[in-house]
Amino acid sequence: MSTSTAELLKGAAELFPGEVVTQAHVRHLDLPAGAGRFALITLDNGLDHTKPTTFGPQSLANLSAAIDQVEQEASDGTVVGVGITGKPFIFAVGADLKGVELLKRHEDALAIGRGGHEVFKRLAALAVPTFAYYNGAAMGGGVEIGLHCRYRTVSAALPAFSLPEVFLGLVPGWGGCTLLPNLIGADRAVSVVIENSLNQNKQLKGAQVHELGIADAIFEGADFLERSLVWTASVLKGELSVVRAEVDRGEAWDRAVERGRQIADSKVHGAAPAAYRALDIIAAAKDGDLQAGFDAEDRALADLIMGGELRSGIYAFNLVQRRAKRPAGAPDKALARPVTKVGVVGAGLMASQLALLFLRRLEVPVVLTDIDQERVDKGVGYVHGEIDKLLLKSRINQDKANRLKGLVSGVLDKAEGFSDADFIIEAVFEEMGVKQKVFAEVEAVAPAHAILATNTSSLSVSEMASKLKNPERVVGFHFFNPVAILPLLEIVRGERTDDASLATAFGVAKKLKKSAVLVKDAPAFVVNRILTRFMGEIQNVIDEGTPVEVAERAVEPLGLPMSPLVLLELVGPAIGLHVSETLHGAFPDRFTVSRNLAAVVEAGKRGFYVYDSGRPELDPEVAALLTQGDVVLTEEQTRDRVLDAVAQEIGLMLDEGVVAEAQDIDLCLLTGAGWPFHLGGITPYLDREGVSERVNGKRFLAPGVASVPA
Repeated sequence: MSTSTAELLKGAAELFPGEVVTQAHVRHLDLPAGAGRFALITLDNGLDHTKPTTFGPQSLANLSAAIDQVEQEASDGTVVGVGITGKPFIFAVGADLKGVELLKRHEDALAIGRGGHEVFKRLAALAVPTFAYYNGAAMGGGVEIGLHCRYRTVSAALPAFSLPEVFLGLVPGWGGCTLLPNLIGADRAVSVVIENSLNQNKQLKGAQVHELGIADAIFEGADFLERSLVWTASVLKGELSVVRAEVDRGEAWDRAVERGRQIADSKVHGAAPAAYRALDIIAAAKDGDLQAGFDAEDRALADLIMGGELRSGIYAFNLVQRRAKRPAGAPDKALARPVTKVGVVGAGLMASQLALLFLRRLEVPVVLTDIDQERVDKGVGYVHGEIDKLLLKSRINQDKANRLKGLVSGVLDKAEGFSDADFIIEAVFEEMGVKQKVFAEVEAVAPAHAILATNTSSLSVSEMASKLKNPERVVGFHFFNPVAILPLLEIVRGERTDDASLATAFGVAKKLKKSAVLVKDAPAFVVNRILTRFMGEIQNVIDEGTPVEVAERAVEPLGLPMSPLVLLELVGPAIGLHVSETLHGAFPDRFTVSRNLAAVVEAGKRGFYVYDSGRPELDPEVAALLTQGDVVLTEEQTRDRVLDAVAQEIGLMLDEGVVAEAQDIDLCLLTGAGWPFHLGGITPYLDREGVSERVNGKRFLAPGVASVPA
């Protein structure tokens, strides 16, 4: 490593005193079959597998020192090869993002990129063959250090392998954009770097890593290292020749890059730079000039580290990984009561999804009730069918399937079903009178300690509980559809909900593996209130006269996973109309009820679009229903209207104490509405675009939170 890079790393280490330092331990062993003396470097931060190994500046310096040693041994001929592996269950998961957050200067950011390259390149330059043994989770820089080795093996038990940088707002900056396409071809590299990353950071398993050609051999996890060393010996003795597919550097490379651009356009609509910077580097890597590629990675990495997208991505990552695990305002978990049986009121699709979730995660008896036997049987049948699917996919074995099926049942009589239940959740029609009636019936037969939970999406939990003898045990437990996929659970405290009931709700949420956020009992809570204001303003400008396609395109720069009217179709126009009516009743000055949406619902249409051409096009029958004014806005004017409305609503929600902080708003949108990670939710975007100050006179987040520190 050059003196200048060593100095840069030393300076970076001084900026990051809290680094969890990774050691690079060198040990020597004799390879099987007399293949010779071998040096094995093990990356280990001294902590268990719950604290994955990362690379901060001091960790890179430690790795460089280990390479100093093996470099000398390779030159002397005292070792025939060098390998690198990780601690149990973890290979390495890349750069330490906590350190990246602290960087304030472009040159410091540049040092991180150059430092990683300078250290990793030394593996490729050793006088003996180098081997990476992907024994456990490998991400980002962990993947890239292996790409700098001549050979790679992977464990069949490896659970997670990815280059997630684009997902966070970076590029794979330590060789990923340059080395991977030169190893496996541009098209496969685009799948790993762009497609998987933008598909909610999709992970590869060990077998896929081998199939893609990233690893040369795959071995079972139980004796992975031993088998890898036997394989290494065969390679070094010339008994085994590693043959790799030839990389197509012709038109196929260009087509792959173009495919990547189409994927990026469909996911972020040009609103986030990371994917495009990565694709530019992949495109340039076609000529095989590795150093030019590394230099381009350094520049892109530094530029993106000093940009808002990465800071928002790290902010979002921290919300989901940390804040979600320690919900703000949650009572002492010691107050939580055990839940040994669950009751579900209703047996429709939503209720059946809830029953399946409780069954799989809690593995306790779950009983459904409904108004007739046919519905009950259909609900239980749905759960059984989903268990059979899990069995078919080998997600569970036959014994587990039989046990789960035995735990779920359905009855008509609530007294029979709920007399010994500890947690009872209703998922019936979204109408206050219906829900109050259900809770009165349940309270009459349920044990005194049982929690009564409601899955309401917009109605008042306090009003729902107001006619009960024990309103203190009623809690909002609002899931998002599809229940099995979206992590958010809005836990709503009614005016009289007690701490024990609330603590029990949070305890159940944790067992369900949901991200729980404590929410005040306010109309539509968090996600539905913000989305309804957002959608309402889109519908307002359409009603006033702006063409549908202009209103839809206006918010593309946000890089949302789908357009507003496609989202409305997913939610269901009737549900969207119902929530807007609820919020109009609560806040008539800000929430409107669109006459055109009402007409679409009355006509029984499922949405605004038809897909005859494979793309969404305005349904002619819907177009005939629309009545519009003569006020036509531009895309920019529409976007300003929508963002101003959302900023105003969030400001009011924070003033009302609907959640503890702006961070909870963002956590809700990230985990309940699929809001893009590169935005960090919504408040960092509103701050960055100046909307927060324009509307509310202040930022939502302090400078340096989801932005570059001052």
